[in-house]
Amino acid sequence: MGKRDVRQGRAEGNARARRFVRLLPVLMICAGLVCDVTTPPEVSAVPLFAAAPLIAAPFFSLASTIRTGVAAILVVLAIRVSDGMLTDAAPITDLLTLVTVAALSLVINRVVQRGNEQLASARFIAETAMRAVLPVPEARIGGLQVAARYEAAQADEFVGGDLFAVADTPYGVRLVVGDVRGKGLDAVAAVAVVIGAFREAAEQERSLEGVGQRLERALAREGTRRGGLDSMEGFVTAVLAEIPVGADTLRIVNRGHPEPLVLHADGALDVLRPTEPALPLGMGLDVWPDRADEWPLPAGATFLAFTDGLSEARDADGVFYDPAARLRGRIFPGPEELLSALTDDVRLHTGGRSTDDLALLAVGRPSRGQQERRRTVKIVGRDRE
Repeated sequence: MGKRDVRQGRAEGNARARRFVRLLPVLMICAGLVCDVTTPPEVSAVPLFAAAPLIAAPFFSLASTIRTGVAAILVVLAIRVSDGMLTDAAPITDLLTLVTVAALSLVINRVVQRGNEQLASARFIAETAMRAVLPVPEARIGGLQVAARYEAAQADEFVGGDLFAVADTPYGVRLVVGDVRGKGLDAVAAVAVVIGAFREAAEQERSLEGVGQRLERALAREGTRRGGLDSMEGFVTAVLAEIPVGADTLRIVNRGHPEPLVLHADGALDVLRPTEPALPLGMGLDVWPDRADEWPLPAGATFLAFTDGLSEARDADGVFYDPAARLRGRIFPGPEELLSALTDDVRLHTGGRSTDDLALLAVGRPSRGQQERRRTVKIVGRDRE
């Protein structure tokens, strides 16, 4: 069975489970009815009837929970009327018990619903903050093609510590891809610090190493202000890159982050391993000097950086996803198509069950043909004006 079949089987299993939960209150009422009819009078089926509204409370709406409780009460009342036992003490006690349980199920329903609303509100606030500090970059920056993706581990969530940013500076196009330890609002706050410091440093620092040291100092200041580095999630793994204007080269500072890749136009692939390993940001201030490595980035090549949500994604057998092995030999029209194929492939590898968020950033240097076509379009546009 292929990975696609496994993923489809899991989705069908989840759908069956949801349908079963929807039917379970009805099944409990039916089971109570059968039990009451087929057992001696001294055997009470009230626990089965009482279970129906209790099951409905955390999963159904308030109206559905009320209907379930009323249905259970009416079925028990009808049974006792048909038996002629409504005036006996035991049936009255059973009805009072069932009414009490139905009322409690309404309280449970409101508590669960209120908790869900508060959780949704907190998630919305965190997602809004995350989108504000982590905007998607433009498709073209400094003459380069750019594409970025943020893939949350949980569907419909956008809260985590993965980050990316691209800036067109006097020194060329500079970018950062990083991963803050932790999740939630604290991670969002750390992302805001790193992104803010990067945008300022990228414009002002002459060297890429200087940008890294500015990020280090920004994290140290914020950690001190909050009472320690643990308050700022401790550390941030990051890749800093610089593509100088008019040069077919790429400079990299890697601070404990997964090794980025360069995909060439002919399908060849380079893994950009740092010459010397370095500590993550927030752990190496004044201890480990940054040293940038230089790599070729010819026309038609694409630089790809990612967080460990990609490189540590596992399949059903626990095998890690290897982006270099999966991408080597493949050719993509541009960065956007590369990221689309990559996200589809990692979902197939994991069966759709990722355990960590992932951020992807691809920057492509247009091929000679694309550059010539772009120049032609600009000239034609000027002539028409």
